Amino acid sequence: MCYLCGMGRILGIDFGQKRVGLAVSDPLNIFAVPLDTVPADQVTEYLKRYIQGNPVETFVLGYPKRLDNTPAQNAPRVTAFVTHLKRTFPSIPVVLVDERFTSRMAFQAMIDGGMKKKDRRDKATVDKISAVIILQEFLQNNKL
Repeated sequence: MCYLCGMGRILGIDFGQKRVGLAVSDPLNIFAVPLDTVPADQVTEYLKRYIQGNPVETFVLGYPKRLDNTPAQNAPRVTAFVTHLKRTFPSIPVVLVDERFTSRMAFQAMIDGGMKKKDRRDKATVDKISAVIILQEFLQNNKL
């Protein structure tokens, strides 16, 4: 399957119990940009609205693993969300990518970018940046 064939954008998802960080690729699927952070119970409606105006060809979802490569605590919720995504958006493939260290990398990116300590405490920002990291890693690993 060609994930980067240019039919639409690729949407990165950092799924959490309370919040979901979202990122989207540019039209050429070269780089990821932050999209939004939404409450977990509102993500389906958000995605439906977003997809109406923006073609999405693939969902890239971070899958939580422990250091020993076994599923992490949130993995069953992510798996349930994948099932829900596939039912709700049957024409859009879902790809899982390892999300180990993305929150830590997001936090470091905020420090490196000069973000104030008060702003770094905003977990919604961390979730959004984590989604960017998940999506960017996918884009880099799947270049044509």
